[in-house]
Amino acid sequence: MKINQAFDALQKSGGIRAARVITENTKNLSWFNVWRMSRALRRGTPVAKIIGQKWFYGLRFYTNKYTLDPRPDTETLVSAVISDCDTDHNAPRILDLGTGTGCIIGALVKNIHNATGVGIDKSRGAVRVARHNMRTLGLSNRVQIRRLSFNYAHNFNEKFDIIVSNPPYIARNDTRVDSGAMHDPDIALYADNNGLAAYEIIAKNAKKWLKKRGNIYLEIGAGQGPDVRNIFLCAGWSFLRSECDLSGTERVLIFTLNK
Repeated sequence: MKINQAFDALQKSGGIRAARVITENTKNLSWFNVWRMSRALRRGTPVAKIIGQKWFYGLRFYTNKYTLDPRPDTETLVSAVISDCDTDHNAPRILDLGTGTGCIIGALVKNIHNATGVGIDKSRGAVRVARHNMRTLGLSNRVQIRRLSFNYAHNFNEKFDIIVSNPPYIARNDTRVDSGAMHDPDIALYADNNGLAAYEIIAKNAKKWLKKRGNIYLEIGAGQGPDVRNIFLCAGWSFLRSECDLSGTERVLIFTLNK
């Protein structure tokens, strides 16, 4: 199929932007493949899931059905860490809880001088994706990806300067979830206790993994700030500050153990 024919077919199914992204990033534009992708667009499948990639913080990450697609909101977390590391850390060790595609740990280690780290995820499929992305980014010697769950107090045989996490934080009965999220794994999206269960676990376990004076950076859902702050304060953490995303929504909370 000629590229203009593919573009027209994809545009009718998913709009101009989707057609442009797919045709620019897909080598196989056969009739069958274009038909398959057009059908996926009509079903609401995100473009990232169709082409198997998503740009995040200027880097390209492979993504599939086992991982949450990297989202622009999460770049707020990455920017907060990088900003602090400009002055506060020398060659920091970073732990990423629920790493998914590895986009957070990958972007951080790429942008922080001499940074290294560990990303953990309990999903076998996500671990394979994250390891693939670390190889593609040339970070296999600086980032380890391990199949572990932050639900348990593992012994890492070390403590970290920085902990980051974009945990599942959507309440199971939340009707505001967009249709694209239907194609992401539930394990990466939904949490019990009105979306707060993962924060309760992290507030308890992460104290064992963070150095004194270390910081933890957490992405949160819209309106969850007061509840998450309360969870961490009650667990003995000290609140440092919050960061808002580009829409002005409070998106990242930062806590420390140094007090």
